[in-house]
Amino acid sequence: MQTILIVEDEKVIRDAIVQELEKWNYEVVAVEDFSQVYTQFLAVNPQLVIMDITLPFYNGYYWCQEIRKVSQVPIMFLSSRDQAMDIVMSINMGADDYMTKPFEPSVLVAKIQGMMRRSYEFVQQKDWLEYKGIALQLGSGKVTYEGNVIELSKNEFIILRVLFEKQGDIAPREDLMNALWNSDVFVDDNTLSVTVARLRKRLGEIGLEKLITTKKGVGYGLAEVIE
Repeated sequence: MQTILIVEDEKVIRDAIVQELEKWNYEVVAVEDFSQVYTQFLAVNPQLVIMDITLPFYNGYYWCQEIRKVSQVPIMFLSSRDQAMDIVMSINMGADDYMTKPFEPSVLVAKIQGMMRRSYEFVQQKDWLEYKGIALQLGSGKVTYEGNVIELSKNEFIILRVLFEKQGDIAPREDLMNALWNSDVFVDDNTLSVTVARLRKRLGEIGLEKLITTKKGVGYGLAEVIE
């Protein structure tokens, strides 16, 4: 089932959209805390986003740009603004489509279906991994957390990707060394320790120095609580 994230602060409109889309067998998640739109986007991993421009805390343009840092998910702006400038601005900020309020539900559904077909004609591959609000971009090797971004080296990326895939479980040292070995890098126990230490230092640049935990004699994992 395809998931759609709704970022709309007008309850009547939000509820109407949810009700209409559920009729078409979409899984619909509506944001309620508008200071955490980006975090909820990462957690939900939707196939499409419908977003108003005028929102509490930050406007839709801001959240669109934040989402575009990690994903090319289709984004549609739904707004009462009907000026050409608003539409041009939305597209320039990264939106794929724009629809004005009030709207005809059948037209909204038709637009969504068209965007879904164009975007997911082939099997979708997730382009990032997420853990407790931290995004690891698979294409670029960048880590994003609370608006801060760092770019990892090849070996640092390989290790963090394995840990993200474990989602908090311990990754044995042997698994991590095998992952590095498969990337044509000469690996021994010391190489792994040095690379993990370097990765921790890089993560510390964005406030995640305690993200990687050590299970002595076994391997590494991700902290259950992000401090």
